[in-house]
Amino acid sequence: MIEFTLPTMTCGHCVGAVTQALQAVAPQARVQIDLPSHKVQVEGAADREALARALADAGYDPA
Repeated sequence: MIEFTLPTMTCGHCVGAVTQALQAVAPQARVQIDLPSHKVQVEGAADREALARALADAGYDPA
């Protein structure tokens, strides 16, 4: 399981954008998001660096 903290993820739109960005890199990954704590967990075969790049490209730099 890979976990990220995304301080700029603040609303439902953000959740959708983050999920889409992660699943573009790892389509089979399971994405779980806890919006109040700004935590994202990704389970499945994925490279942490590739996921972090996808998040940054979508405007959500991992802290």
